[in-house]
Amino acid sequence: MNAANLYALGAIALWASLAALGVSLAHVPPFLLTGLGLLVGSLIALPLSRFDWRRWCVPASTLALGVYGLFGFHFLLFIALRHAPPVQANLVNYLWPLGIVVLAPLFLPGVRLAPRHIAAALVGFAGAALAILGASQGTEATWAWGYLPALGSAFIWASYSLLTKRVAAFPTAAIGSFAAVSGALSLLCHALLEPTVALSLRDIALIAALGLGPLGGAFFLWDAALKRGDARQIGVLSFLTPLLSTLTLLALRGERPSLSVLLAAAMIVGAAVVATRSKGQVRAR
Repeated sequence: MNAANLYALGAIALWASLAALGVSLAHVPPFLLTGLGLLVGSLIALPLSRFDWRRWCVPASTLALGVYGLFGFHFLLFIALRHAPPVQANLVNYLWPLGIVVLAPLFLPGVRLAPRHIAAALVGFAGAALAILGASQGTEATWAWGYLPALGSAFIWASYSLLTKRVAAFPTAAIGSFAAVSGALSLLCHALLEPTVALSLRDIALIAALGLGPLGGAFFLWDAALKRGDARQIGVLSFLTPLLSTLTLLALRGERPSLSVLLAAAMIVGAAVVATRSKGQVRAR
């Protein structure tokens, strides 16, 4: 496995902890949680840039793309989670890995899909659906308008991930600028839309872990992966995220994985293996 896929797996592992940390911080308003987490995450850019602020600077259009991805994704996702059943909204949100795979030809000139990419993406998404819904047996799925922003968040993250390959090259440390501006916007939303709350020392420690992990370190690893790897392969690998997230939640609750989760594991891992094999891969022209 190449370095790009290893970076992607590192980001996926960190994102898998988001649900568990979110459960532990469920009493913290979502925009406050996102804002503080992103600001903490932006600090990772300091050592990456060797404390040279000039490496944080990017053209305005690139900064706008970064804010579009980090702020837009979380903004719509939190709206979705408030206005639709969380498990089902989360499932709709996890259309973004499939979006990366199938939208690549639209956003990246010269890229074409092989039949195995499409087949692996569909199998991977089916496994993701099984993993999430299998953890909520007895929950009736009903329509809610909150599914629309969930679909929007999926599109934003898929398109952001692809568009970063089209803008002028920028150092990975510049992700710190994206996170800092997105965090500031999230805190502004908190000030305008959410009540003020007092944070305990435990809350602060968990928010720091959130910022250094799924809302910080994961973005830097994801950017490094996208710059070095095949977006179609990385898109299918990302189907591991809902599976790992589900398993983490089950472990946190002291529950054993069900048959549906085990079947989902086989489907997701199998899809990832098929999609990341280099033999017969269709290359950009």
